[in-house]
Formats: sequence, structure tokens, C-alpha cells
Amino acid sequence: MTQRRRILVTSALPYANGPIHLGYVLEAVQTDIWVRFQKLRGQECYYVCADDTHGTPIMLKAQSEGLTPEALIGRVNVEHRRDLADMLIGLDNFGSTHSPETKALCDRIYLALRGAGNIDKRSVRQAYDDSAKMFLPDRYVKGVCPVCGTADQYGDSCENCGSTYTPADLKNPLSVVSGTTPVWRESEHYFFRLSAFEQPLSKWVKSGAVQASVARKLDEWFSQGLRDWDISRDSPYFGFEIPDAPGKYFYVWFDAPIGYLGSLTQLCTRTGLNFDDFLKADSNAELHHFIGKDILYFHTLFWPAVLQAAGMRRPTAVHAHGFLTINGQKMSKSRGTFITARSYLQHFSPEYLRYYFAAKLGPGIDDLDLNLDEFTTRLNSEIVGKLVNIASRCAGFITKNSAGALSTALPEPELYSAFTAAGESIAQAYETRDTASAVRDIMLLADRANQYIDLRKPWALAKQAENAAQVQSICTQGLNLFRVLMIYLQPVLPGMAAKVRQFFQESNWTWADAASPLLGTTINAYEPLATRLDPQAVARLVAPAAGAVAPATAPDTATQAATAAVEGNLISIDDFLRIDLRVAKVLSADLVAGADKLLKLRVDVGELGEREILAGIRSAYDHASLVGRLIVVVANLEPRKMRFGTSEGMMLAAGPGGKEIFVLSPDAGAAPGMRVK
Repeated sequence: MTQRRRILVTSALPYANGPIHLGYVLEAVQTDIWVRFQKLRGQECYYVCADDTHGTPIMLKAQSEGLTPEALIGRVNVEHRRDLADMLIGLDNFGSTHSPETKALCDRIYLALRGAGNIDKRSVRQAYDDSAKMFLPDRYVKGVCPVCGTADQYGDSCENCGSTYTPADLKNPLSVVSGTTPVWRESEHYFFRLSAFEQPLSKWVKSGAVQASVARKLDEWFSQGLRDWDISRDSPYFGFEIPDAPGKYFYVWFDAPIGYLGSLTQLCTRTGLNFDDFLKADSNAELHHFIGKDILYFHTLFWPAVLQAAGMRRPTAVHAHGFLTINGQKMSKSRGTFITARSYLQHFSPEYLRYYFAAKLGPGIDDLDLNLDEFTTRLNSEIVGKLVNIASRCAGFITKNSAGALSTALPEPELYSAFTAAGESIAQAYETRDTASAVRDIMLLADRANQYIDLRKPWALAKQAENAAQVQSICTQGLNLFRVLMIYLQPVLPGMAAKVRQFFQESNWTWADAASPLLGTTINAYEPLATRLDPQAVARLVAPAAGAVAPATAPDTATQAATAAVEGNLISIDDFLRIDLRVAKVLSADLVAGADKLLKLRVDVGELGEREILAGIRSAYDHASLVGRLIVVVANLEPRKMRFGTSEGMMLAAGPGGKEIFVLSPDAGAAPGMRVK
């Protein structure tokens, strides 16, 4: 018999200076689906999280609202709890990093690090806002990235190339608080010796604890050498004061992940669980973190090293996901695409969004787009038109003609067996966070159930009283197939699943319950489980913020003429968004015999593997000079058979031709397989 797993799961901490938005809901839903699946399979699984409450942004926002930081984070915590609960996120504990439990753990872990010789004191040159009379945290200094030259980047890392650095490295730095150029002052800071853990971290990364694409990204940081981590900040700062260091506070990224453990401590106190069962170095429990790809460094390098240095176990796995876009655009208040959980919930069921996200989420770190047209079509077609349709077509015949009683045998048991046999592959998809595959397979089964009902036509048979037993048998089969689908979908649609259990007069489900049909039992009267979405109502989710400026003038005559000239070749924005642009590294470049313009390139596209591309750039480039170069390719182009071979993609270049062809190169710091936006 397989041993029951003990699993602790977290999602990243929402920051306590604003409402929950759909970008965070994406992560919470992914985490919640995985946790609910584990519980449905009979595993001992706990989901904890907390508000991230410390740092200068909290302090400054509280000041702007005339509140204490404690009052601000207390109000936001109530709002976050409400929004997550209404999104059906089944947290076992949701706390706050500003808690006695987290404070005690911060001190305990820091003192363990210091006692083991993993804390250094150093004098640092730090940004100071002379106008605001305060030291500036890294993210309160902005400037030009010292690595790739991208403007308007924070003082700790570049959103474009992923490089990490200090505010002193920025070009043209400015204070976010006052807009003035900061001055530099010396201050004594406390550093965690991250560099001492480079070898065990590298081994941990290669153990499968992170996705393959994440491991490749981490290799870039390992190749540069890990730098010791500044874990202290100067007063004024809202946070926990460092033991034996008056006026020095733990940097928010030190105490934030410890907040996971503070929340676990609260759960243990409330339920009698043992903290050490999850965190001791030799624990056989599992620890899983779900995070966005923008906070990889903290969760895959800094946090595992801190845990190891404190004598605790490292995470079993860190699962990263991509960003959420709305209609192909970044979330933006001015465009109306910054949608909060509360604004969504005021109009639509949380389960519609949960289902849409589940149908799009895979195990990788690709970005996910909430396309509102697709959202409407998918929900109306799959939830209303396929899934719920099965129950609504069958239930009435059972309640009206058979007094609510299901038949005592299935007419075609092999069909039911096919549905239950699909359970293990669906379970494997859930386990590996490939919910898109799980949902796809479930909907294929829903198609089969509807086809069964279409072929048997119980509505036609019901016209003759002598067919009553046959109608009961057919509809019993249909309802049992629907029940199997709802057991499989319970992690995604927990609210609907609860209603379906009530319909079947069942108190609870396990995954194993799908193996046995309900026969000879009584059902309740069917009540509608979902309604169709109105496309116009969905479109109103996106509304430009008040004050957004519309174009002031109509296109001029020349623009209109140019538009008319290409009108017959226009593509939609949806067509354009399907183009998958990726960074690739040229592994080899060869001349093509008999071709005057072509070069044959062998390129590495990261997680997508190697490709062979034929490119017409021979007149502009010496083929040997391209080897090792990073280029941009269209990765999802259908392979094209040409006279000189098959081209498995297209590289991007521009120019009038001849010697003037210029290969598009990505920014410094890019890696093979990285998406190009």
C-alpha cells in the first residue's frame, strides 16, 4: 500500500499595500487546485500563506493615509482574506508576516545563522534621499540597468534582462520618493553568506527541485558567482529589529519567506500539528512553493540556503509560473486591464475564472493571457454546453418518471469503465501541474457522454410508457458519467462539486469514488449549475481608468491611404499574439550547396529543443561568425519543405537586402528559450 504523503504548500505572499488582483489570483488558483487534488487523493496536505507586510512602501502608504502601518496592514488583511475566500481558495491558514510567530522565527533563524558564522558585518555605500531624510530601499531607487541599458529599472534587479545588482550600480539613479538624485552614505549592514552555499545549491537545483527552464536561468547566476545577501535596512523602516543591532531592521525579503513558517506555526497551534515534522532537516514531509517567475532568485537561491544554514530542510520543489496578461496586454490601470479580484467577483462566479485558468495552465513558466472573448466562448461552450448539459438532459427523466431513483445496473458498463480508466492519466496531469491537459481530457470525456445521450435519445423513448425502464437506465448512465467528470473537476470547481454532491445525496468524495457508480440510490431535484455568460457584460470588465486620454485627431489622408492599400492583408490581434518569438543560440552555421542566399543554421531554443533553420542571409554574414550568437526565431512556425531541406522555424532579420541584412539580436542577459515580447 502506498504511504500517505505529508505535504506543506505555499503560494507567494500578497503585498499588503493594495488589493488582490487577478495576477495573484492566477497563482492562488494554481496552488489551490494542486492542494485540493492532493486532498482528494487522500494525501495529508496543508496550504498556508500570509500577507507580506514589511518594508518602506507600507510605511509610506500608511503615512499618506494618516494611518499607522499596523492599522493599514490590519485593514488590508481583512480584505485579502475575504477576496481569497470568495475566490474559493481553500487556505488552511492565512496569517501576516507582522506576527509574533514570524518575529520569533526570524530571531531564531538569524541567531542560528550568526552562530554558524554565516553573518558578516560590512560598511556599505547606500542611497540616501536628502530631501526626504531617509535611506532608500533598493526598489525606491530607479535608473538605467547597468547590464542591458534598459531605463526605469529598480535598484535591485532588471525586469528586462533579469540581472541583479545594487542601487549604486544603476546609471542616472533617482529617488522614487522625491524624484531627486540620491546621495551616498556609508552604513554598517548585515550580510548572509550566500556565496558559501553555492555548491549545495547547485546540487539541489539539479535534483529536479525546479523546472528545467528555471534551472537554466539559475545556471546564469551560478556562472556569475553568487553574491552575499544584504539582509538589513536602516531606520526608519517598518519591520522587525535585528537582535543586538539597534536601529537595524530585517530586510523584507529576509522575513517574508519566514512568514510561511510563521503561518505554519499558527496552524500547528490551532490543530496540534508538529512544526518540526515539516521543517526538521531529515523530515520526510514535502515542502512545495508556488511562485511567479519574477521572484525566482529569492525562492530558489536565498531561501533554500537560509533554511539549510539554519539546520532546516530545503524545499522539495519550487514551482514557478508566468505572468498574467489581459487581452494580450500587461495589466494596466490606465487601460482598464488592472482587474482586482473584488471587481471580478462583483460580476461573475469565481469558478468561471478558476476553470479558465485551469484550462490554460501548464507546468512551465510561459505567460498566460486572459482573453475575454475566449473566456466567454470557452465557458459557454464547455461548462454550460458540455458539462452541465449532461446532468440537465438526464435528471428530469429520473425525478419525473422514476421518482428520483437510479436504476440498479448500467446499460453499457464498458463506457463507464472507459471513464474511470482515464482517471490515472488525468491524475498524473494534475500532479505535474498540467491542468490544461487534465481539463482537455475531461472535456473529451464530456463529449463522449453527450454523444451517448444523443444516440440513445431518452426524450424520444420517454414518449411511450413501456420504455420507462430503458429511459431510466440510459439516464442513470448519463448521470453517473457526469458524476465521474465532477469528481475529476472538484479541484477546479469546488463550489459546483458541492452542489453536485448534494444533488446525488453524497456528503463527500475521494478520487477513488469515481471507480464505483451510484446504482439504486435516489437523487434530489436538479437545480441549474451554471448560466451562459453575456459577452457584453464580460467586455465591461475592462474599462479605461477615469482620465485616460483618447486620440485627439482622426488619421490624416496619407495614413488612410496607406491603410487602404494593405486592407486586404490585415490580420487580427489574435493572429499576431499567436506568434511565439524565442531567443535561440546558433550552434552551427553551414553553407548550403547550390544555394546562393541560404545558410543552414542549427539552433538551441532552450526547452523547445534544437531546430534546423534555413535563412537567406548568406550575402550579409560570414557563416562562421554566427556560431554562438543569440538570435530571435519564430518558434511556432509550421515546418516548411524547401528545395534544399526542411526549415523548422524562421529567424528574424531586417534590411533592404544584399549586405544590408541585420539579424535581430536579443538584449544582453537573454538565454535560449526565453520569450521575446
